[in-house]
Amino acid sequence: MTDRQPVTLTPVLSRFWDDARSWTLDTYRDHGGYGALRTALDLDPAAVVDAVKASGLRGRGGAGFPTGMKWGFLPPPDGRPRYLVVNADESEPGTCKDTPLLLAAPHLLLEGVAITCHAIGAERAFIYLRGELLHVHRRLLRAVEEAEAAGYLGDDVLGTGRRIGVVVHAGAGAYICGEETALLDSLEGRRGQPRLKPPFPAVAGLYARPTVVNNVESIASVPSIVEHGADWFSGLGTEKSTGYGLFSLSGHVTRPGQYEAPLGITLRELLDMAGGVRAGHRLKFWTPGGSSTPIFTDAHLDVPLDFEAVGTAGSMLGTRALQIFDETTSVVRAVLRWTEFYEHESCGKCTPCREGTYWLAQILHRLEAGRGTAEDVQTLLDTCDNILGRSFCALGDGATSPITSAIQYFREEFEAGMHTPAWELFPYERSATVPVGDYAAGPPRSRELAGSVA
Repeated sequence: MTDRQPVTLTPVLSRFWDDARSWTLDTYRDHGGYGALRTALDLDPAAVVDAVKASGLRGRGGAGFPTGMKWGFLPPPDGRPRYLVVNADESEPGTCKDTPLLLAAPHLLLEGVAITCHAIGAERAFIYLRGELLHVHRRLLRAVEEAEAAGYLGDDVLGTGRRIGVVVHAGAGAYICGEETALLDSLEGRRGQPRLKPPFPAVAGLYARPTVVNNVESIASVPSIVEHGADWFSGLGTEKSTGYGLFSLSGHVTRPGQYEAPLGITLRELLDMAGGVRAGHRLKFWTPGGSSTPIFTDAHLDVPLDFEAVGTAGSMLGTRALQIFDETTSVVRAVLRWTEFYEHESCGKCTPCREGTYWLAQILHRLEAGRGTAEDVQTLLDTCDNILGRSFCALGDGATSPITSAIQYFREEFEAGMHTPAWELFPYERSATVPVGDYAAGPPRSRELAGSVA
């Protein structure tokens, strides 16, 4: 790391978030908004796809699949509809990058939507939004109205004869609908559950028609590629993980928030910008890509935050949701809370996930309460092994990641659960960043379940 040059922030998506009424069309145009759309409409659609391919843009929703390649999977036009679907169902604990982007700069997404529709030959786009985000829903609807009135969307986009309509759809708050095929089922009015693949959405997606499904940040990055060029974008980041991204710091950090920087920045550099771990404490563990990715420790402070380096170190870059935990935190408790979420959000379609997440939560409750058995840690690992790679979608795999990695790095804390409650080893009021109630005897549900499954 000695020859590595320090990485600085590169505000592109967030460059005008601090402006008064940043979400309005007037503010967006003051910053050059919709100029890239005019440029793109003068280009052949294939040229736009090629530019995105050349830029190296990879999906910003977690998997990191090359965006331009995904667009290229669509079959040739046949005169019938094809669709763009934007996945704005941001639901994973700790993940919080798309929501502030939509709040502060919804027109950035809409310009990206219009350019993408031109590139793939779609006349209709759907933005699938988490239903609880009422304030974001209203802001998006207003932005669509402004864009249509100004001619950036509608039946004759900027006088070119292109038709591009946008539908903002509010989901019902199911985490599983963040999986692209479950999202498509939900859009069609069915229960959100993953589909069997193949066929993939590019061949038979929404309404059985060719469909591109991309994350909010992926589509919002497209205007800057058209405006500044593929070489400019690929010049940021690393060789295989090009460009910039929003890094969401939360938890035990002095200044939590969104830090937009090139991929390849390290947590050490981000913490320096964010004022470090909260005063008087030290880093214990953190998530590089959200709660569904294997955790890291203070030994990973200098791992470049790009897809390849994080993967080599044993985790996933995911959604760059960097949750920071100091030494006051019980690893058992943190992992249990995440597991409770995955248990609750399992759609129930496949047995390994439906049954496995339930038993993972029961065992973790017992360990948290100090009522564990000598077999519990191995049973956790065996149950994770029975889920990993055997569930219908990635939710099951994601539920196992924090558990197996936490046992890898902090096995002694799980073994302590055989005799001592976690709230005695790590009093919860010490790790809280906001006032909490009386947890001297542990959370009520843990106290109850500890007795029932002992």
